[in-house]
Amino acid sequence: MGQVLQFRVPLQPIAVPEPLDIDLLTAVDVALRDLAEIAQHITLASAREQAEACRAMLQDAYDAAVAS
Repeated sequence: MGQVLQFRVPLQPIAVPEPLDIDLLTAVDVALRDLAEIAQHITLASAREQAEACRAMLQDAYDAAVAS
């Protein structure tokens, strides 16, 4: 036989954080910075190449958006 455990109901509802209100260029800029930081720790060559291709694609899109 198993034992059934009764979980207590939380007194306050769990707060859902509000979504950040940032524009697309800011999001891409942050992604580029994060990717550059993460790429330093990638040891697998194929993953490093994929990360670099992703970074280059984001950088090209960012540069094109800023230039227009």
